[in-house]
Amino acid sequence: MAQVPYASAIGSLMYAMLCTRPDIAYAVSMTSRYQSNPGLDHWTAVKNILKYLRRTKDMVLVYGGGELRLDGFTDSDFQSDVDDRKSISGYIFTCNGGAISWKSSKQETTADSTTEAEYIAASDAAKEAVWIRKFVTELDIVHLISSPVELYCDNTGAIAQAKEPRSHQKSKHIERRYHIIREIIGRGDIAVQKVASADNVANPLTKAMTQQQLEKHLEKMGLRYCTEWL
Repeated sequence: MAQVPYASAIGSLMYAMLCTRPDIAYAVSMTSRYQSNPGLDHWTAVKNILKYLRRTKDMVLVYGGGELRLDGFTDSDFQSDVDDRKSISGYIFTCNGGAISWKSSKQETTADSTTEAEYIAASDAAKEAVWIRKFVTELDIVHLISSPVELYCDNTGAIAQAKEPRSHQKSKHIERRYHIIREIIGRGDIAVQKVASADNVANPLTKAMTQQQLEKHLEKMGLRYCTEWL
């Protein structure tokens, strides 16, 4: 494996992922963890990502017209890391139907429950929503965004903890920094809403999916084949 350009390949994949390919964010996040000591299975996974990109090289992000609309989706996969039992966070924000910001990463702390993992993921997404909202406002090319950014989560418990903190004793052990989502909601920057798990656009950023499931989410991310217009 010493002769395999693993780190170089990961660097190229990260560039593609960060620029225009949110659909490979989870796979790149997983494979990038083993740059210091990759195995044959890791290299095979990297080659599979490259093959996928070659097959879908004509796929581009498409944004709709009309009034500006920002939507966010957040998700987590509870204790999916087999080494340290930490969970995976994922979020994606769309502007008029096309992705503009996304992230897939392992959580820094070990969550005790699915609800806690979802709450941590939602907190990270909420902070990103604040930045996006401020950035769009400072561009000064559209009217001030007066309405909150809709942030969709598929976990009822996490939504309840974010909206009604006083009624949830089990959340006391969660690190304070994650409770910032409550302040963000209170300021009116975001509004957390429930979404069905099957319709959560952030799903592909936290777990592997079947081709049929992935294709459904690609459309909601705004990824289209440019050949559709030729």
